[in-house]
Amino acid sequence: MTPDLAVNIARKAVQTVLLCAAPMLLAGMIVGLIVAILQAATQVNEQTLTFIPKIVAVFLTLLIFGPWMIQVLTTFTGGLFQTLATL
Repeated sequence: MTPDLAVNIARKAVQTVLLCAAPMLLAGMIVGLIVAILQAATQVNEQTLTFIPKIVAVFLTLLIFGPWMIQVLTTFTGGLFQTLATL
């Protein structure tokens, strides 16, 4: 295995992880921003109020994007096995 191949595999792995995590991270960030704006507008500073909406948003995003994420991960894994088989 050459260093170039190892770097290429690592780069693709990081890209795949970021691509799969992005929908859940964005959903959590957007819901967190909305809750923060509501808390600032109403001056309700309850710390536990932010966790439940974020958890629900991430769970719903996982349900919606789960099949796509599995497809991306299996495609990456299949390509990795094909690459490693040719060494």
